Amino acid sequence: AIRSTPWNLVTEIIGTFVLVFVILTFGGTPSGLGPLAVALLVVGIGVSLGGPTGYAINPARDLGPRIAHAILPIRGKGSSDWAYSWIPVAGPLIGGTLAGLVAFWVPMIMPAIAG
Repeated sequence: AIRSTPWNLVTEIIGTFVLVFVILTFGGTPSGLGPLAVALLVVGIGVSLGGPTGYAINPARDLGPRIAHAILPIRGKGSSDWAYSWIPVAGPLIGGTLAGLVAFWVPMIMPAIAG
């Protein structure tokens, strides 16, 4: 990860916002291409935003391995870096919450978009 706390947090927020918003907006479409679209979206988020933080976009992707690393007795292991651990947890929680709010309120504010 590239250490720049505010930008790392923004990167996680944007990545999770895009993922959750697209899933909430287009997740109910009847075509069977939904899983492929989500997979391609995750790849796109990883390619575009993954450099600075490793694109957690899900708190469990970072927190679970970090806890396992802290607990397991591995010879010569480095630090679990708990000072940084809040970014991959807080960023996706904020981004997902914002995406949920936007996906909920946009159709009410602009009914023409809702169809």
